Amino acid sequence: MTWNTDPTERKAAWSLYVELVTRIAVQPLEVDQGLVREALNSLYSLFGTTREVLKAAGPDVGASRDSVGGIAIAVLNNGLRPFLSKWHPLLQAWEARRDVGVSPKEHEQSWSEEASVRRELEALRGDLEQYAKALATIAGVGE
Repeated sequence: MTWNTDPTERKAAWSLYVELVTRIAVQPLEVDQGLVREALNSLYSLFGTTREVLKAAGPDVGASRDSVGGIAIAVLNNGLRPFLSKWHPLLQAWEARRDVGVSPKEHEQSWSEEASVRRELEALRGDLEQYAKALATIAGVGE
C-alpha cells in the first residue's frame, strides 16, 4: 500500500497508531487474563482520543474514505460503535448483579456471555490490527 500524505496526515496517523497499538484494542486478551470491562473502557476511550487528534489536525486530514480522517471515523462508527453498543449495556447489567465479596474478575468469569464477548473482541482486534497497519504505513513507520 502506498500513501501520499502531507505532514499533517502523517502526524495524525502516527498519533492514532500510537493510541491504538498501546491498548488492548490490538493486543490479544487471553481467557485467563484481564477483564472484559477494562478492554471495553479502553476501546471506548478511543472515541475521545480520535476526536481530539482529528480536531487538532483540522480539515487537512480529510473525511473521505481514502483519508486519515475518513478511515478513523469509519473505524469508530462501523467497528467500535456497534461492538460497544452491544456489549457495554449487557456487561453493565451483569456487573450490577455482583454480590458483595465477589471480585470483579470472578463475577465477570461467571457471566454466561463472557466467552462470546471475548470471541467478538478477538474478531474486532483483527480488524483493528489491519487499521493499525494502515496507520503505520500512512505515518511512514511501516510495521
